[in-house]
Amino acid sequence: MDESELAAKIDHTILGGGTRWENVRRVMDEAADYGMNACIPPTYVADAAEYAPDVPLATVIGFPHGHHHTEIKRREAELAYEDGADELDMVMNVGRLKSGDDELVLEDVAAVVEATPLPVKVIIETAELKHTEKKRACEIAVEADADFVKTSTGFADGGATLFDVRFMNTFDIKVKASGGIGTYSMAKQFIDIGADRIGASRGVKIMEQFREKQGKEPKRDTVRAGRRVY
Repeated sequence: MDESELAAKIDHTILGGGTRWENVRRVMDEAADYGMNACIPPTYVADAAEYAPDVPLATVIGFPHGHHHTEIKRREAELAYEDGADELDMVMNVGRLKSGDDELVLEDVAAVVEATPLPVKVIIETAELKHTEKKRACEIAVEADADFVKTSTGFADGGATLFDVRFMNTFDIKVKASGGIGTYSMAKQFIDIGADRIGASRGVKIMEQFREKQGKEPKRDTVRAGRRVY
């Protein structure tokens, strides 16, 4: 895997409640510098798409708990598409899943998938699910014709684990590992076991550690990039 291949697997992310445009602009600049994707709040998608049109841009739907009404999620997806998003990371309604309302959860995911032609990643919040629930969540994402299942929002008590990503990779769907991945070593472990995408607020740090291993000069100071910014 060369530098450009690694960068294309990283969704450089900022999603905190206090996120300002200057924070988003920094993330877009960093993504552009390294060739990464960016994942940002919906309110900034139109601005970001205009600011850095060459950066592949994801945004979130039903974030962070997935409890939004299905029609709200559908409309969020449509607006994100109109604003210039390239991918959608939607949160599954975990509460409904735990309640056994699988048909409702399926309809919820399918509504977002069908709303636009954009790829959809379904966040199942693995840290909050039992193994049998993870299985049902992945099966629902596959049945709804989603493009990815994603481990975490980054807001639960726990993030991606190698065990979960291995399990999710047994389904006929791509896997995005997200939550707590802050170094190149960690990212590589997830990629090696089958993760197709890595969600990380420390994308710059991951890329710089890769460059260091390749004997390359740093592009940016990683001290700032090493702090946790969801």
